[in-house]
Amino acid sequence: MIRIVDKKDCCGCTACASICPHDAILMQPDGLGFLYPVVDETKCVDCHLCEKVCAFNDRYDTSLNLLQPEAYGARHKDMHEIEQSRSGAVFVAVSDWVLEQGGVVYGAGYTDHFRVVHKRAANKAERDEFRGSKYVQSDMTGVFQSVKDDLKAGLTVLFSGTPCQTAGLNSYIGRQWRDRLYLVDIVCHGVPAPYLWRDFLAYMEKKQGDTLCRVNFRDKQEFGWAAHKETFGFEKTEDKKTFAVSFYKHIMFRHSCGVCPYTNTRRPGDLTVADFWGWQKTDPAFNADDKGVSLVLLNTERGRSLFAQVRDRLQVIPVRLENALQPNLCHPTAIHPRRMDFENDYLRKGFEYVLKKYGELGWRHRVQAFRQRLKFHIKRMLHK
Repeated sequence: MIRIVDKKDCCGCTACASICPHDAILMQPDGLGFLYPVVDETKCVDCHLCEKVCAFNDRYDTSLNLLQPEAYGARHKDMHEIEQSRSGAVFVAVSDWVLEQGGVVYGAGYTDHFRVVHKRAANKAERDEFRGSKYVQSDMTGVFQSVKDDLKAGLTVLFSGTPCQTAGLNSYIGRQWRDRLYLVDIVCHGVPAPYLWRDFLAYMEKKQGDTLCRVNFRDKQEFGWAAHKETFGFEKTEDKKTFAVSFYKHIMFRHSCGVCPYTNTRRPGDLTVADFWGWQKTDPAFNADDKGVSLVLLNTERGRSLFAQVRDRLQVIPVRLENALQPNLCHPTAIHPRRMDFENDYLRKGFEYVLKKYGELGWRHRVQAFRQRLKFHIKRMLHK
């Protein structure tokens, strides 16, 4: 049976719980809300399927991969689609095509009060919820089984997620149903804690005296694509904006993010999509309007085929792979050295204490935030 002795060994993809024929494994949250498998030994028959399906290791399946991925910069030809997406809207083009074939799409959306979960979409209106960045680990409970049910029903399925989620699903599905499944992985920076996100929303509502009705993890409409600013919309009052400082400190990431085996160009998806940082090295005019541009890696023949189906919807430029090697295509994110101090303080003293000590409420942060805002506005004035 699967036993998680060191939390770094589990990414929370749910493959082990999904494959158990006796429902002996439940995904249960730790103190930060990260899910880990817990085995009911009264139900376990020691079939070892849970151990065999685990893909969070250096042996994850790349048997379908090309010798080297093909790299492209891409933007949707429809500017409205770009403006509604976080990068170049490649995911929209790909998922539109799958839906037009009568298929279904899985991606990260919301449930309850902006709790991040993976969901199923059978039309474009449902799919639109998957647009944009969501800097929280999504809950995958029940999703792998739902994907398999759709594949067994003869549907084409597009699944988008982090590399660990994508590799886990690939291992769970196996070769039997793989011919109707398209996998799209993102270049992942790391996943922050679900409970911190929950508490942050509650804190924002308490501070504002109003109910949140809109969340945008990266508001490029006002600040441009390259800026990393969140926007929160409330029912009665104006939007409140804040920097995503704690996220970029890597202090609330899942432990496994620091040893991620997928931070290379041997990707677990048919396609890899990401922000195309460094696009200027390839074509300085391609994203001159700062609206957003996607990096696309074609990793398998299926990825090539899928990209060919949507290429006429996109503006595309070929890219030398070495000019697209952003940090998380080379190595895992370094976890903050005070990660455990942060977790222990949160568990003992609560959210507002750690927010003040490590993040948005402390005076050091306010000075830093002021300097960043000042720098940003000076830059905007100089370019007018």
